Amino acid sequence: MTPDRPLAANIRALVIGEALIDIVRRPGAEPVSHAGGSPMNVAYGLGRLGVPTTLVTQIGEDAFGEIIATHLRTAGVDLLPGSVTAGATSSATATLDATGAANYDFDLSWELPELALPEPCTLMHTGSIGAILEPGARTVLSAFTAAPAGTLLSFDPNVRPGIMGSRDDVVRAVERLSAAAHVVKMSDEDAAWLYPGRSLDQIARDYVAAGVALFAVTRGGEGALLRAGGATTELAAHPVTVVDTIGAGDSFMSGLLYAILVGEATEAILQNELAASDLGRLGQTALASAAITVSRAGANPPTTVELTDR
Repeated sequence: MTPDRPLAANIRALVIGEALIDIVRRPGAEPVSHAGGSPMNVAYGLGRLGVPTTLVTQIGEDAFGEIIATHLRTAGVDLLPGSVTAGATSSATATLDATGAANYDFDLSWELPELALPEPCTLMHTGSIGAILEPGARTVLSAFTAAPAGTLLSFDPNVRPGIMGSRDDVVRAVERLSAAAHVVKMSDEDAAWLYPGRSLDQIARDYVAAGVALFAVTRGGEGALLRAGGATTELAAHPVTVVDTIGAGDSFMSGLLYAILVGEATEAILQNELAASDLGRLGQTALASAAITVSRAGANPPTTVELTDR
């Protein structure tokens, strides 16, 4: 599923956003706690795929924070100094229904100091609550707009309406960050909440017309839509028995970014010259990553070997 070439030696990813503890409640079972948060999941997914990755986040110097730090270390992901604070680690309660779909309630605060970012940084990704919730969102936007030329910028809104604020405010924040990004991914649920009544195809066209080089929409069991330039590709989901959907979109995101990096598509995206012929390869790798994740419990993204064997 992945190209037969290694990652370049100088590649490094930086992910900015929330890391928290997911408290998962399944019907008829005791609650289970594990590390979560969309940006944290993307960082972990990149690390599992062999991409040297640093996470910029806000966790407490407490038991929950140590769970997150240990989890990240198992994938080789570094925490940027200053990410561990004196406050408590945030949490989210994910309640699963009979199909394995999750609804979330959050206990979260988000504030970051101005960042001294490591160099080199090939890829910078952000998303979800950490990209929208103030006051930390201002630091995230500043990091994006001040990124050195040649840094691939990626954004996943991963909308959480219960904590992000009004739709109008969220739309403005999403579009502001997207204007700085080269790659934007959202789910069909994100798209429907942000732009009610607008088709996925029209949303994709609008974002690409606004300057996004690669726009992707995940559609759950219906697969994904990708658009670059004047070309749109629709791909079917990989057949899989779903255990739960926790982390599925984040695994799609890390798989997509990995496919860009390993397939040497970075320069084409930076120049907004991605070929239509590349969309299928990138999308298939991302969908394979998501399929592996939903086939097992929790946000458990694939290793490089698993993705290659898919």
